[in-house]
Amino acid sequence: MTAPETATGVVLTDAAAVKAKALLDQEGRDDLSLRIAVQPGGCAGLRYQLYFDDRELDGDKSDVIGGVRLVVDKMSVPYLSGARIDFADTIEAQGFTIDNPNASGSCACGDSFN
Repeated sequence: MTAPETATGVVLTDAAAVKAKALLDQEGRDDLSLRIAVQPGGCAGLRYQLYFDDRELDGDKSDVIGGVRLVVDKMSVPYLSGARIDFADTIEAQGFTIDNPNASGSCACGDSFN
């Protein structure tokens, strides 16, 4: 799978963009970006972090999708190229999900990958 033609290489689905935009509007802030990062940790070695951020880091890659500024730091870009962020709102699950073709394995809790 090749990375999408975006600066971040990450796909933010319409459902995820709508939910993130609604959360930003609820906060009443237009200075926040949705940041996805990969950090060391978790039982499988790497852990995702998805949060609103008002910082701009040197080397950040960003895309504006559905009115939401998606930001990935330069160290996380290779780990997230081709990843897809979605938002599920079903009886079984609710929340943001990350489908990453670069993850060779994940832990039982689903919170980390390698």
